[in-house]
Parts: sequence; C-alpha cells; structure tokens
Amino acid sequence: MNQISPLAYVHPKAKIGDNNIIGPFCYVDKNVVIGDNNVMQNSVTLHAGTRMGNNNEIFPGASIATKPQDLKYRGEETLCQIGDNNSIRENVTISRGTASKGTTIVGSNNLLMENMHVAHDCVLGNGLIIGNSTKIAGEVTIDDNAILSACVLVHQFCHIGGYVMIQGGSRFSQDIPPYIIAGKFPTHYCGLNLVGLRRRGFSNELIETIHDAYRTLYSKGVMAEGIEELKEKFPDSKEVKYIVDFVESSKRGIIR
Repeated sequence: MNQISPLAYVHPKAKIGDNNIIGPFCYVDKNVVIGDNNVMQNSVTLHAGTRMGNNNEIFPGASIATKPQDLKYRGEETLCQIGDNNSIRENVTISRGTASKGTTIVGSNNLLMENMHVAHDCVLGNGLIIGNSTKIAGEVTIDDNAILSACVLVHQFCHIGGYVMIQGGSRFSQDIPPYIIAGKFPTHYCGLNLVGLRRRGFSNELIETIHDAYRTLYSKGVMAEGIEELKEKFPDSKEVKYIVDFVESSKRGIIR
C-alpha cells in the first residue's frame, strides 16, 4: 500500500506501483511510471517522462526528468529512466532526453550526491558514486563502478570508463579510460586506481597486467602503435580488450 501525503500532488494518470512513500510537497506529473518500494522525501519533483524502478530513495529538492536545457529541445516527448536501489540526494537534477537519443538513463545502485546535475541523453551505468556539485553535460556516458569526486566538470559527449577515480575539481573535454586515476590540471593520467580495483576483487596479477597495458599504451608517441602492441601482447585478457575497445572507439581522444 502506498503512503502518499495529502500535501503531495500526484497526477491521476501517473502509474504508481506498491509500497511507495511520497512525502509532503512532492509533485508527480502525468506520464510518470514508478515501481515499488521507492521513498520520495518532501519536495521531490517527478516530471513527465520519468520511468523509475524499485527501491530508490530520493531526497528533498531533487528534480527528475526535468526539461532539458539544450536549446535544440523542441518539446518532443522523451524519457528519463532510473533503475533500482539508487540514492539521489538533495537538489540533484536529471534532465530527460532530447530527439538526439530520446532517453536519459541512470542505472542501478548509484549514489548521486547533493546538487549534482545529469544533462540530457546521458547514459550512467551501475555502482557509480558521483560527488557533490559535479556537473555532467549532455550525451556523456559513464561506465560501471566509476567514482567522480566533488565539483567535477564533464564536457558534453565524453566517455568515462569503468573503475576510474576522478579527482575533485577536475575538468576535462577528453575521454577517461578505465581503471585509472585522473586528476591534477590539466586533467591527466595519474596511475591506476589501485585501491578501487583491490576493493572490487581484482587480483595483484590482474592489476599488474592492466598496469603493463597502460605502460605500453602511454609509452608510444602514436596511440595506434600502442593499441596494436596490446592486441599482440594480451590477446586473451578481457580487461585489456576493454581498454583497447575503449581507446579505439573514442571520438574525443583519451587523456594522457
């Protein structure tokens, strides 16, 4: 049974699952679909186009599926898809998609900290930690288990690899390859995310393989030469293949 405050507004066409809590001064618009066991504390706004899974907790002032700030947006019907088990803290804003991709996606088991922003058509994976006041521009992709510290500025169209740690206050306009620490100014490669990899169960042998791959990659003046050497040197490593595929598919180039 849902617990909906009499001080909340829920549009009669909104579809709400079971055992949700909707606190006072929440606003749930039309064309909203909510799963089960979600908690919306006071003053949460779910705009049209919200698609929310189960067991999410949303804190005061958050605005989900808000109208994109992209000037190309012309009012087309688009979506913002939220997975399961997310913690979306105070004053987080997540825009819905535009005609470019149609949907902004936030996966599951993420912690989105206070005052951070996810722009239109972004694709956020699972197990992310994104710090206070970090701003993610449009059409950014972030792979699973990445950590972005506070006040990070991410340029539109960037791709951030899995298992990375990005230093607070960083800003960048190139892609961040997986498994590394990125920081300083200008933002560059600062070694592997050793603590994060060990916490995720990576063995010392596997970490050394990844380390060797980056030594090879960054030792070459021409990135393509490093890629070919990695393919020959580590033909059976899925972790190295992830790095190779990431670099080869990068449209903005990777940080060095």
